[in-house]
Amino acid sequence: MGSIHIVWDLPDDLDGNVAHIEEHGVTSDEVEDILHDPASQTTTSRTSGQRITFGYTSEGRYLAVVWEHVDDEPLTAYPITAYEAPEPRRQRRR
Repeated sequence: MGSIHIVWDLPDDLDGNVAHIEEHGVTSDEVEDILHDPASQTTTSRTSGQRITFGYTSEGRYLAVVWEHVDDEPLTAYPITAYEAPEPRRQRRR
């Protein structure tokens, strides 16, 4: 996605996004890997209607990051949750 500002709650806020994401075995650094990588793919979540970005962490994990769009200038995101996702199937060439 490139240049994006990410809003994090305090790590000790038990109701915050850092704590929620960590409950899924994902770190805030991994979320930042996904949201800062221009190769990551963003679409709309079918279940929540929020934006969801799929991509690889620097360690090679394929994750989904659900986030709320906060502002355009600069692009600002509030991560809601993140989790491991099945890797996309490769398209066969005919």
